[in-house]
Amino acid sequence: MPNRRPAPRDGEGRAEGGRFEGSRAEGGRLEGNRPEGNRFEGSRSEGNRPEGNRTDKSQYHRPPQDRSIDMIFGLRPILEALNAGRTLDKIFLLRGTKNSMTQDITALAKAADVPVSMVPVEKLDNITRKNHQGAVAFVSPIDYMPLDSILAGLYEEGKTPLLLVLDRVTDVRNFGSIARNAECLGVHAIVVPSRGAAQINGDALKTSAGALNLIPVCREANLKETLTFLRESGVQIVACTEKSDASLEAEAVDLTGPLAILMGSEEDGISPEYLRLANHKLRIPMAGQISSLNVSVASGIMLYEVLRQRLVKK
Repeated sequence: MPNRRPAPRDGEGRAEGGRFEGSRAEGGRLEGNRPEGNRFEGSRSEGNRPEGNRTDKSQYHRPPQDRSIDMIFGLRPILEALNAGRTLDKIFLLRGTKNSMTQDITALAKAADVPVSMVPVEKLDNITRKNHQGAVAFVSPIDYMPLDSILAGLYEEGKTPLLLVLDRVTDVRNFGSIARNAECLGVHAIVVPSRGAAQINGDALKTSAGALNLIPVCREANLKETLTFLRESGVQIVACTEKSDASLEAEAVDLTGPLAILMGSEEDGISPEYLRLANHKLRIPMAGQISSLNVSVASGIMLYEVLRQRLVKK
């Protein structure tokens, strides 16, 4: 993960008076809103814990050098961008190209959790008509944040974490809408996989109504390990799935503690291996003939119920 220091956000539109303070995870795993045993000391990215004023949102998203640039062409420019610490969304290299520069790009990209795909020339030609020289990289308009540092900072400040984990949500506008929902309803960070996630570009920023400039996005190489890490850190995983018998309106699950809402793709929902890691599974009740919702709408409903429960408890 990129070595940057975030601060837990203190976004607009949230109720005053610290409604999240004093929450405890089920089973007494947390005392005083902090995990037992200082799990965050040396966890995942040691020495990468937030310092200073965490309420400064500028620490979340360092602006790229030039926001008008959304693609980089050529091996050397991509290598220079990686060396300069630019945040890249993904890299495409011409299949069969093997030299010292491609090896350096692959190594640096792996260290920064940037997915690299070896593709045929037709794929590169479809991306751009410019002289790509066998290499194209998409520049991200935001900087990805380290999840463990954000989580540690939230616990240290006495806040009850609320995270949104997206499994293979690939539509750019859906992702932008989800980010807007998340920011409005008090989510502290969005977690996405490094592969199989929507590209964060100008369309995503526009659809989010600027929310992606406010809410941290964490890009994780292995969602299974990430969900396990969250559970070990006292965060309850709640999956939104139509395969559950428990319905959201029944209030069978307490959503006021440290929480990660897990949403899946519109095609086939949440991956079975991730569903097995969920502490609870909830379905959204519906009365019409169409039995599924757009994932951005579903996320809004789930997050509203979280906010409602927390405001009632307050």
